Amino acid sequence: MLRRPTAAALLLALVAVGAAGCTDGDGGPAPTGSAAATGPAAAPSPTESLLPSPTTTGSSVGDLAPGFPSDLVSPPEGSDILVSSAEPDAATGLTTISLNLRSPLATDQLVQAVRDQLVAAGFAETVVDPGATGLAASSTFVRGDGAAELLTLGVLDRDGLRTLTLGGTVRL
Repeated sequence: MLRRPTAAALLLALVAVGAAGCTDGDGGPAPTGSAAATGPAAAPSPTESLLPSPTTTGSSVGDLAPGFPSDLVSPPEGSDILVSSAEPDAATGLTTISLNLRSPLATDQLVQAVRDQLVAAGFAETVVDPGATGLAASSTFVRGDGAAELLTLGVLDRDGLRTLTLGGTVRL
């Protein structure tokens, strides 16, 4: 005795056969859903930036970022700023800063120039590492109880130039 296929089974078979025959013209499956309706994703134009603008991120390349506390610490004479940032946090009243620069000064002169500025602003140097970390020098500076205002300094010495990185949080 032959059974008659149910309507659901027949519909399922038709969908399977129909979908198997769908291609995009190149032999690949045809796009479905929203991809079929919108087409391929637009590629960025050559002049479009894929990175956020410096004004939105609080950073700057080759200069001090807007809001960077240059009265607290400024680049030593003859230094070239690579990148800097200043990100205020309204909830805590702290600003996260970062300064990366290159200098022809000797390591001890470079560290001393930054140290003098931070000590004059009330920071105390708590950790001094004259090269045991693989850097030419590194130090940590705190102000107050050190829980909120903390800056870390590192100096890399390569090819006659020193690269200094200073970063942490300060209250302005």
